[in-house]
Amino acid sequence: MKLYCLSGHPTLPCNVLKFKSTTIMLDCGLDTTSALHFLPLPLVHSQLFSKLPGWVSKDGAINLDKELKECAGRVFVDSQPEFCLPEQELLDLSTIDVILISNYHCMMALPYITENTGFTGTVYATEPTLQIGRLLMEELVAFMERVPKAQSATCWKNKEIQRLLPGPLKDAVDVWAWKRCYGTQEVNSALSKVQLVGYSQKVELFGAVQVTPLSSGYSLGSSNWIIQSHHEKVSYVSGSSLLTTHPQPMDQTSLKNSDVLILTGLTQIPTANPDGMLGEFCSNLAMTIRAGGNVLVPCYSSGVIYDLLECLYQFMDSANLGSAPFYFISPVANSSLEFSQIFAEWLCQNKQSKVYLPEPPFPHAELIQTNKLKHYPSIHGDFSSEFRQPCVVFTGHPSLRFGDVVHFMELWGKSSLNTVIFTEPDFSYLDALAPYQPLAMKCVYCPIDTRLNFHQVTKLLKEVQPVHVVCPEPYTQPPPSQSHRSDLMLELQPAPMPYRRCAVLSLPFRRRYERIHLLPELAKSLVPSEIKPGISVATVSAVLQSKDNKHVLQPVPKAAPAPPSKKRKRVIEEPPELLAPKPLLSGAVPLEPFLATLHKHGIMEVKVEETADGHILHLQAEDALIQLEEDGTHIVSDSEPLRATASDKCQ
Repeated sequence: MKLYCLSGHPTLPCNVLKFKSTTIMLDCGLDTTSALHFLPLPLVHSQLFSKLPGWVSKDGAINLDKELKECAGRVFVDSQPEFCLPEQELLDLSTIDVILISNYHCMMALPYITENTGFTGTVYATEPTLQIGRLLMEELVAFMERVPKAQSATCWKNKEIQRLLPGPLKDAVDVWAWKRCYGTQEVNSALSKVQLVGYSQKVELFGAVQVTPLSSGYSLGSSNWIIQSHHEKVSYVSGSSLLTTHPQPMDQTSLKNSDVLILTGLTQIPTANPDGMLGEFCSNLAMTIRAGGNVLVPCYSSGVIYDLLECLYQFMDSANLGSAPFYFISPVANSSLEFSQIFAEWLCQNKQSKVYLPEPPFPHAELIQTNKLKHYPSIHGDFSSEFRQPCVVFTGHPSLRFGDVVHFMELWGKSSLNTVIFTEPDFSYLDALAPYQPLAMKCVYCPIDTRLNFHQVTKLLKEVQPVHVVCPEPYTQPPPSQSHRSDLMLELQPAPMPYRRCAVLSLPFRRRYERIHLLPELAKSLVPSEIKPGISVATVSAVLQSKDNKHVLQPVPKAAPAPPSKKRKRVIEEPPELLAPKPLLSGAVPLEPFLATLHKHGIMEVKVEETADGHILHLQAEDALIQLEEDGTHIVSDSEPLRATASDKCQ
């Protein structure tokens, strides 16, 4: 069993497991942090970004002024943002049989994997994961296609040039794996390969293994996966949460008794408490609105935004914010809000019960009805005529490199009354803000990450007790900025097996058994012999048939009957004679009695050599060798009669 690691990002995993002749990809996360090295894509003409000077090396030897621009003391790539793909050279992607998706954030690289690679397999995901994943992909495509850039910057990726660039561009890794965003056609083609599954639904793969999704408690439809055969069990735990939020709670019981547990997707902010961050978010928002300023919340169009709106719904009246409008701007804003209300069976019990009252599970439905929350596909059209301030705007993208958020950063960035509140933990907020400096607006960092922290996952692992744990390398050591914090790493016995991008791990357990079925007629013919109380054995002569990874023992076919002779004979019906079973052999061959038996048969010159596993007998006159071991006897001789005699006497 081998694990191929195609991504180095702990929360955006992409691994391939080879298990019992099946090749299974576990997630295909897309690392969008590479976009931070690019200039923002403004929706309207930007004076700030249109007049930036090009970058030229200090000695003037390297001139990349058409590809690189200097902005706020840093150098950025002036082209459409590119994303870091999972490694595609480590193994042939056309050999992948299935892809298992754990949540909608971990499927954003799917079109790069399934399209133009020869992939012919199946993708398994829950319905909310598919539908919300589709929305996030369509939103990403819309952001890119609204502001197309014809030029493509590639010269700076040359290793000799990149090492001369100023940081952090100089330190960017795997730059040749970066690619532009896919298009709508690739999205539709990739998602057409998805087959929907429900929690605890068992899916058989080629008769070899069975895969089962379990609720992970992180987001709508998010899953952990069990991959098991009759005798082995692998658990894949990715993006899980034990906190009480809107999704179904995490299923922990089914993870028990795993031979290997592959662990990814822990919280990116282990020192931040999500409840505390929500409180800070609400208080900073309220302070800004009361002072007459606007609040910008760069966020994804699904996920934490549902919890933020619910929190604000409960907070608004007590904080006297009733008059300030909330705007949710995204090409998929309407679909996202509607989907969250219709996936009732994927929600926690409290929200499920509201559906039967009937009430909408999420309170943002009431906010929309009362016109306190309005949603728009973009800043153009109805929004521009209905927009009023002060207000709160939820929009994407959290990287601040594309989407409607770029317009609001330029519009509100010059006033200290306004505040931008970062809630998504995927991006460094300082790097996200870098091209907009100097900035007068206030910046607040309230990352909300409900995934498991190290304390929670250590407790979980003690309860489910896997034999081996495999995890990303960063989880096995404290963060570089807090090297003294041993509580911010996994300390397990035995130590977890770490992996990093492009690593290939041989997982530390071997398959020992295979299940074989006996046909009823063969089972009837067996004659068991008791060798000790409660234990019987029987010899079997049968034909082994293997098909679709299933093994069946069938009776040996009977010889064809002889053709009838011309003379008529009297047919006598007699019952077939049952032959007594041959003696069953077990245990080791006793040395002294065996030597005595050889002497009786004229084999006198026997040299005995003791080994770690038994004895080796050299029959010098006969030039033969007999190896006696606990689990077998080997006879090496050119004389067939001698070999037959020795074999008979071993019994």
